[in-house]
Amino acid sequence: MSGQVEILNMDMKLGTTLKIKGKIANDADGFAINLGQGAEKLALHFNPRFGESTIVCNSRDGNNWGKEQREGHICFSPGSEVKFTVTFERDEFKVKLPDGHQLTFPNRLGYSHLSYMSVLGGLNLSSFKFD
Repeated sequence: MSGQVEILNMDMKLGTTLKIKGKIANDADGFAINLGQGAEKLALHFNPRFGESTIVCNSRDGNNWGKEQREGHICFSPGSEVKFTVTFERDEFKVKLPDGHQLTFPNRLGYSHLSYMSVLGGLNLSSFKFD
C-alpha cells in the first residue's frame, strides 16, 4: 500500500466528471478508487488488478458487495503516470481510461449525490478535480 486518500465531505452531483492524475507505484499490484456515501456505501469500486490483468468494478451496500463486473482491458502499469476520468450519471458511471477506452458501470444504488471518495493501494494521487 503506497497511498491512501479519503475524503468524507465531497459534493459530487449527477453530471459531474472527476479527473484523476497520479503515478502508479513501481511495486504496485493494483489500486482502488471508491465513490459513494461512505466506506460501506460504495456506488463505484474501481479496482485495476495487475496480477490478474483485469479491472474489477463493483458496488457495496453495508456488508454486501454486489456482483463483480470484470473488464479485461487494462492499460495501467506499475511505474506509469496516469490520467483518467469518472463521470457520474443517473444510470451509470463512465470511466475513461488513460488510452481513451471507456467502460461503464451501473449506478446500482441509485445515488444522485456522492459525498465519499477514497483512493487505496498503489496509486499516488498528484491531483484530482471536478468538472
